[in-house]
Amino acid sequence: MKRCVVGIRRGGDAEVAGSGKYAPTVWFPSMATMAAVLSEDNRALLCIIRDAKPKTLTELAALSGRQVPNLSRTLRMMEGYGLVELKRNVREIEPIARATDFLVVLDSPQGERE
Repeated sequence: MKRCVVGIRRGGDAEVAGSGKYAPTVWFPSMATMAAVLSEDNRALLCIIRDAKPKTLTELAALSGRQVPNLSRTLRMMEGYGLVELKRNVREIEPIARATDFLVVLDSPQGERE
């Protein structure tokens, strides 16, 4: 998945079923969480991973200018949302971008309502 549709589903909301091209593939619990996860810095990080294809977090740290512990926390959080895959090799972790382009749907277009 290189492009994903994101949606907001609060804890008390009923399960939202959707279909069509605007059906969310990634859910966030709030707008604030979505804004933090998809911050400008984190989207830039996903693009670095996509374009440079670093084989280790140390290599990604050098490319991004971020510290390995910071990257590790950020990438684990992004992995939880399905935005990256952290491929564990013997002694290293290879980050793989699963999504780099995002469409945020706040209200479904008329044709997409069920």
